[in-house]
Amino acid sequence: MALNEAQRSYLELLKRSLTAAVHQDAYVRWTLGDRSPWHPRRWIAALVLWTLRRQGWELVQRCPHEELERGTAWPLVGETMVGFARLDNLRTCIERVVEQRVPGDLIEAGAWRGGASIFMRGVLKALDVHDRRVWVADSFQGLPRPDRRYGADAGDRHYRFSQLAVGLQAVKENFRRYGLLDAQVRFVPGWFRDTLPALHDQRWALIRLDGDMYESTIQALDALYPQLSVGGYVIVDDGALAPCLAAVEDFRRRERIADPIEWIDWTGLLWRRESR
Repeated sequence: MALNEAQRSYLELLKRSLTAAVHQDAYVRWTLGDRSPWHPRRWIAALVLWTLRRQGWELVQRCPHEELERGTAWPLVGETMVGFARLDNLRTCIERVVEQRVPGDLIEAGAWRGGASIFMRGVLKALDVHDRRVWVADSFQGLPRPDRRYGADAGDRHYRFSQLAVGLQAVKENFRRYGLLDAQVRFVPGWFRDTLPALHDQRWALIRLDGDMYESTIQALDALYPQLSVGGYVIVDDGALAPCLAAVEDFRRRERIADPIEWIDWTGLLWRRESR
């Protein structure tokens, strides 16, 4: 579906705004990484950071725009860490399912600050599509602790990252600030194991998964893939993470899915459902 210049410009600006690349100077939070020059005295650094945050301050460092574009940084003020290539691909997939009339809504499982979902709604707006919805599924309280049933997640530490816990109201506010909070957006708060199976009566044209873990990825695929229309897309954000990729491979093997996987960039992957 061909977009005019105004529509293309809107989506390009939306992409740059959501990734924070629109700003002249971009920042990320300073963290206690192993490469920190303070590493031998981490307890001192931790005390300094704790004291600053108690006072409402944040210690930050400049972030090269290339990292925002590649999706390798967690921007301080942006709404997504997805990067340009994955957002451009997301737009292309939505355009295709709309043009080819693949039935169903769009869903993201794992939203963080809502940036990719906001972009999905923006693409529908640019295409003047009113009969499809964007579903935003997330715990809105961070990632779960590793479950013993999923050995691939043993030792996973995502649940400790407070910056990954973004509340429902904060995500709604992000939609509102972009003028995209409306009746075509639905929110699904809660752990995937509890919420996604309840969507069994929905139909999907596009499923975007950004759960980081084996558990989150396999639960989302189990619950959502049966309702994916032929011609629809599965997009997985975290193919560079071994547990997530293992979940994808295990699911495809179990369901005997032969549709080819395409890599979007260094971590994003997708496949298109060709048959049932």
